[in-house]
This record gives sequence, C-alpha cells and structure tokens, in this order.
Amino acid sequence: MTNANAQLEGTPLIVPSTTDHPLYEDIVAACRSVYDPEIPVNIFDLGLIYTIEVKEDNAVSVIMTLTAPGCPVAGEMPGWVADAIEPLPGVKQVDVEMTFEPQWGMDMMSDEARLELGFM
Repeated sequence: MTNANAQLEGTPLIVPSTTDHPLYEDIVAACRSVYDPEIPVNIFDLGLIYTIEVKEDNAVSVIMTLTAPGCPVAGEMPGWVADAIEPLPGVKQVDVEMTFEPQWGMDMMSDEARLELGFM
C-alpha cells in the first residue's frame, strides 16, 4: 500500500451512526456547540465525532477522537461532549469513548470547516 492513510488490515472501521433516530439531529447540534480550544471550528465539523449511536432506550454512545493524541484537553473533551448531549430531552444517558483508530486527518473535516480555516 502506497497511501499512508490506507486502511490497514485489522484496523477497526468507523461504526456507522444511528442517523435515522429522531434524536440524532439534536445530538449533532449539541456536538456542534463544543469547540476544540485551539481551532475555531466545532468538533463535529472538524470530523472528531466518529460515531453517534442511539440505542432503543435512548442511551447515547459517542465515539470520538482528537486532532492529535497529545491534545491538551484530551482528558476534558469527552466530558464536554457528554455535558452538551445529556440535557437534551429524551436522552437517557451518554457514554463518550475516545479512540485514535483511525487516526484523525484533515480530510475528515466538513467543507464548512475547511472554508473557515482557509483550506478552500
């Protein structure tokens, strides 16, 4: 494989989000209220939220990453995300898990984020 970002065999893929759940859009909006302190773009548009899974009992599981493993807010960011989602009507509980597989890359940003940061 010549592409440095190519999926290595055995590396977990990003689990699909529960996009058809009625709470999904509200959860995305809550994630958009959380910002990486070093980058003026919300964490959803940065591509740091890999998976939003809403279970049948409305428990929410979020899998996220950081722009870099040494991010100074690594210990705080999952709490910020949980604090943004938990108050939403209908949400039972929130579990935020941090992963670095796959590693975040600038190609995961939304077009809006690229534009905001001057990459377009």
